[in-house]
Amino acid sequence: MSHPAEASPLGKASEYVAHYSPSLLFPISRAPKWAELGVDGEQLPYRGVDYWNCYELSWLTPSGKPAVAIGEFAIPADSPNIIESKSFKLYLNSLNQTPFAGPEELASVLARDLSAVAGAAVRVRVRGLGEVAAEGVVLLPGRCIDELEIDIAEYERPRAELLRRRGEEPVEEVLHSHLLKSNCPVTGQPDWGSLVVDYRGAALDPASLLAYLVSFRQHADFHEQCVERIFLDLQRLLAPERLTVYARYVRRGGLDINPYRSTQDVVTDNRRLARQ
Repeated sequence: MSHPAEASPLGKASEYVAHYSPSLLFPISRAPKWAELGVDGEQLPYRGVDYWNCYELSWLTPSGKPAVAIGEFAIPADSPNIIESKSFKLYLNSLNQTPFAGPEELASVLARDLSAVAGAAVRVRVRGLGEVAAEGVVLLPGRCIDELEIDIAEYERPRAELLRRRGEEPVEEVLHSHLLKSNCPVTGQPDWGSLVVDYRGAALDPASLLAYLVSFRQHADFHEQCVERIFLDLQRLLAPERLTVYARYVRRGGLDINPYRSTQDVVTDNRRLARQ
């Protein structure tokens, strides 16, 4: 069965249009992957958001002078569609020779177009370079598990059976790893990321978590769907009081994608990491 994204511009030679063209945006329904993961789209077991950050955002002022900024787009995790990443890039590049009165008008147009394709309200911020530079580069919270010793030789599929508890007494902890890698399901290109698990519940064995994350190494799926799978596998294992899983992916084509999934409303941190 072909992947829904195979009808998109992904993996194909594309002409870059330099004038505003919202028709370039290509939606991909979340429903088939929700069904594969065994969740009901009407009653998702998590809340969340997908942060997209664009580092190649440019347009023309009314006088014809170019302007540049960084775009931040927050797409609800329960939106009917994700936006295929190459179509997103092509759309953003179509703004390059298009005049706007200012960042506020641009943000309004972006929110309108992206919301129409996602099927839910997309929050947009057009951010000045100075503002983003002032935030600097941040470190992930909690304990890094990357130095733990593991033995693993299978990388073709996520292996939930590797996950283990280390005890039944509830703990509250944050673990993170920079060793997450998966592949684009259409082009096969690698997607590199860092992952955070923040939970309260039965204690998770950190070495088993690391082995599990490494088992994604040759797995083909989109960023959002990898994070949802990890969230669901941990939820089934730990039955936690609360659970938040998020990934900060390395940018490709001027865009990085950062999915957050949680059992509760959380304050998300969209500041970039060293690899972003």
